[in-house]
Amino acid sequence: MNILANDGISSSGKTLLESNGFSVNIVNVAQEQLINFINDKNIEVLLVRSATEVRKKLIDNCKNLKLIGRGGVGMDNIDVDYAKQKGLKVINTPAASSNSVAEIVFAHLFGSVRFLYDSNRNMPLDGDVNFKKLKKNYSLGSELSGKTLGIIGFGRIGQATARIALGVGMKILVHDPNLNSTNLCLEILNKNLDFSIKIDSFEDVLKNSDFITLHTPSQKKPIIGKKEIEMMKKGAGIINASRGGVVDEDAIIENLDKNHLSFAAFDTFINEPNPSIRLLMHPKISLTPHIGAATNEAQDRIGIELAEQIIELLNN
Repeated sequence: MNILANDGISSSGKTLLESNGFSVNIVNVAQEQLINFINDKNIEVLLVRSATEVRKKLIDNCKNLKLIGRGGVGMDNIDVDYAKQKGLKVINTPAASSNSVAEIVFAHLFGSVRFLYDSNRNMPLDGDVNFKKLKKNYSLGSELSGKTLGIIGFGRIGQATARIALGVGMKILVHDPNLNSTNLCLEILNKNLDFSIKIDSFEDVLKNSDFITLHTPSQKKPIIGKKEIEMMKKGAGIINASRGGVVDEDAIIENLDKNHLSFAAFDTFINEPNPSIRLLMHPKISLTPHIGAATNEAQDRIGIELAEQIIELLNN
């Protein structure tokens, strides 16, 4: 059975598939050439990440496809319901990258409260001649310990983020419309600490958090726009390592410019792969190019989890 991992797969995942009789092709085929390639090579399993789109046209024109796999959590680049209607199996790897995404949230958070996103831009330019001035500019940072992190969306990634927050001494406020309450287990030095987590109202999280991080599926309209930002504390910060469009980017920039927000951080953007230049150039925004799940460890787990699901579904 032929597999195309169009956005790549870890070597461990590839090896596991091949040892179970699958032929794995890891060439990256351009979107406009994908239908022809799948048909010419008799591809029966298509594996993607966020770059490749699997829409109705491809599904209708690739009759040999049996399974579509998404390495990661979000499935907004796949017409999932339509694929299932056509008899295709659709899988993803919701648990594999939770820790990696949670850690990039804190990479942005630690960097933002100490102005590293701006210092790293300016030190190479002026560090040799304006060292004392830069030192003064960046000497009014904050500690995270004792601050409150508001978490919008409390699935696997939201919970992984909460564990780090608790570990560094932060308080957490949580909103998730699908939960009334939940438990959270934090493992420290091989000991398990259990926490009962109360689910707060959306408004309470916005009003009482020092920082907001979002961990929700893709939305038709922003969860946080101008109205919601105005409810946030003056000087708060916001991090979006979720999906592009869950926050109103223009409203973020407006509130950074008038100092209602102290910083923002983005790993995902509305117009990927061509984010807004205003966003990219803003001096109060910390930026990464959608790499939240892109660690060696996460990619290894994703590859193995995809392989195990494929083997179970198609070999058995």
